[in-house]
Amino acid sequence: MMQPQWIFGLTGRSGMGKTTLLLALLAELRQRGLTVNAIKHSHHDLQLEPPDKDSARMRAAGAQEVLVASPYRYAIVHELHGAAEPTLAEQVARLVPADLTLVEGFKREPHPKIEVWRAASGQAPLYPEDPAILAVASDAPVSGRYWLDLNQPARIADYILQILDIQTC
Repeated sequence: MMQPQWIFGLTGRSGMGKTTLLLALLAELRQRGLTVNAIKHSHHDLQLEPPDKDSARMRAAGAQEVLVASPYRYAIVHELHGAAEPTLAEQVARLVPADLTLVEGFKREPHPKIEVWRAASGQAPLYPEDPAILAVASDAPVSGRYWLDLNQPARIADYILQILDIQTC
C-alpha cells in the first residue's frame, strides 16, 4: 500500500480528547496491519530534552539539526533559527512512507478531518466553518455533519479507511 498522500486529521478545540482518540486509532490501525505515522502540531515551544543534555547543548551551540540515536529509536531535532514553520506537506515529506499519516492539529489545513467535540464542553464546534471536517466524533449525536460515536474507535477507524479507500489485510 504505502501511499504517503493518505493524510487524515483529527481536529478540535483543546481538551476535547483528540490525543486520546488518536492513541486508540493508532492501536486499532496497527492491529489491522497498517503502518501509521502521526504528526502532532503544537503552538508551544517544544522542549524535547533537558537543557543540560548533550543534544540540547549541541543545538544551543548552533547545530541546525541534531540526531540522537540508540538501539531502540532515533530522533532528529531541527532548529528553525527564525525560519518559517514548515507546512504540513513539508512535515509529511520528512516521514518514512506509511499506509496512513494521522494528523492532530493543523486545523487550518485542507486535508480531510474528523472533529472531536463534546457538547458538555460549552464550546462551539469548528465544523460549521470548515468544509474539510467530514465528520464529528462526539459522545452525543450532532447535526450538520456525519456523526461518529467517540466511544467506538474501531468504527471511526472503519470510517477513515472507507473515506480514503484503504484496504486492510
